[in-house]
Amino acid sequence: MRHCSVQVRGLLTREELDRYNALMQVGGYLEEQDQYDLAYIVQKEVDILIMPAIERLKEKGRDRDRATAEFLESLKAVDDEDED
Repeated sequence: MRHCSVQVRGLLTREELDRYNALMQVGGYLEEQDQYDLAYIVQKEVDILIMPAIERLKEKGRDRDRATAEFLESLKAVDDEDED
């Protein structure tokens, strides 16, 4: 079973995290039993479960990029004022 990143896990809600942990436990057990076909199905469920957290992580990145762009624009404005 493939784990998601720490950043994504940090953005899971409590309910999503509990479900994630349970699915990973089931998937790990299935892999121990050499039931890779069933573990694959569980992995697909994990992938679906973490999609909202991935979107939240992307939005945080977009917010950070916007804040950086605004900051750089403010520096440029200050530079332009200093030149005048």
